[in-house]
Amino acid sequence: MSKDDLFNHLFLYNINMEVIMRKLKINGIYRHFKGDHYLVIDVAKDSETKELMVVYRRLYGDMTLWVRPLDMFLSEVDHKKYPKVKQKYRFKLVKFSSVADKFNGIG
Repeated sequence: MSKDDLFNHLFLYNINMEVIMRKLKINGIYRHFKGDHYLVIDVAKDSETKELMVVYRRLYGDMTLWVRPLDMFLSEVDHKKYPKVKQKYRFKLVKFSSVADKFNGIG
């Protein structure tokens, strides 16, 4: 993608550079700042607004699918509204290691 194409893409979809710099991991498990975990399925485009949306699944309760605007998914926590929250971003990628690694002498 050329610089002009990237600029046009950013302009057309109203995506700021901070969002672009934070990469979303498809099939990654994320912890919401309130504590629950979610699996990112994919990114989709809203058919009416063309806004990029994150498609994700709850990893608790009814395990339903949800969507949220990409820029909101990757945004920082509103620390004025939630002053006690230590997590910087609304959703944080969680790193898991395999339990099998312990048996293989890796972990």
